[in-house]
Amino acid sequence: MATATSTQTDLARVERFRRDLDSLVGPEGTIGIAVSGGPDSLALLLLAAEVRPLEIEAATVDHGLRAESAAEAEMVAALCEHMGVPHRTLTARWATKPEAALQERARIMRYRLLAEWARERGLTAILTAHHLDDQAETLLMRLSRGAGVKGLAGMRRVTRVPGATVSLVRPLLGWRHAELEAVCAAAGVEPVQDPSNDDEQFERVRIRNALAQAEWVDPAAVAASAAHLAEADGALHWATTLEWQRAVSMDSGQIVYRPTDAPREIRRRIVRRAVLQLASEGGGAEPRGRELDQLLAALRTGRRATLRGVLCIGGPEWRFAKAPVRRQPGVSAEVGVEEG
Repeated sequence: MATATSTQTDLARVERFRRDLDSLVGPEGTIGIAVSGGPDSLALLLLAAEVRPLEIEAATVDHGLRAESAAEAEMVAALCEHMGVPHRTLTARWATKPEAALQERARIMRYRLLAEWARERGLTAILTAHHLDDQAETLLMRLSRGAGVKGLAGMRRVTRVPGATVSLVRPLLGWRHAELEAVCAAAGVEPVQDPSNDDEQFERVRIRNALAQAEWVDPAAVAASAAHLAEADGALHWATTLEWQRAVSMDSGQIVYRPTDAPREIRRRIVRRAVLQLASEGGGAEPRGRELDQLLAALRTGRRATLRGVLCIGGPEWRFAKAPVRRQPGVSAEVGVEEG
């Protein structure tokens, strides 16, 4: 593996990345870089080291799900040592290694470990290497599931690490995967190859391969649509806040919504916000679209329903309160609707 120097990364790309990063993250504090060893995250590391050489630390999550993962983490650690970037390997400790929903459970574990690392190190943000092609894949995956505006808006440039308060920043959403491979090649760095990226048992790989074969689909245009939908989602959020301010109140610990003539999507978002504020189950996970649709139908017809440990009562006023604690609380997968 060749090593990188500050003169080997293309200066035009460095300046482009500087503009992208500066628009998202201020100059104060230390930034964490999530580096797996693949071409995208290595390019992110190389670019960030050029732009903020004394303000970054890196971490590699070893999920322990492949025999090669420990060696890949060691490769990243060696590169970081050569570059003078502090590095930490975060090792997953599984009670039982996942056999189903592998990528989702690995993602949850990855963000939990990164959040703990960020808190320990006092980092102001964590950067990940999600790029334009990832964004296009995400939109098409969610489109195939019937997602609404919020889901079709795809990945945001700035959000929060799931389950934590530290910012999660994606400065490469305007970059193509091929451009990031070129950054690594220019620096003489050979990325690792994760075989799961070619395994069609995973939905994202199937979508990626379909995109590559569909010449009539422009990933850049798909990603641009996601950006437009993100703006629309922001406008809906603004309208929901206005509706909340004029039609929602607190009454003896309950959230009370007096439905107006607001569009259905605004009502839907009011209900979502009320549930998330009071939820005692679900680990902070977003209610699924189907769950919210079932709940809205119950509320409109004056029925009672329970979601995420929240008792929801319909009628002229929609009331939301913490439901009585169940003997064996768990993650609610469906809306519990009381008939009658």
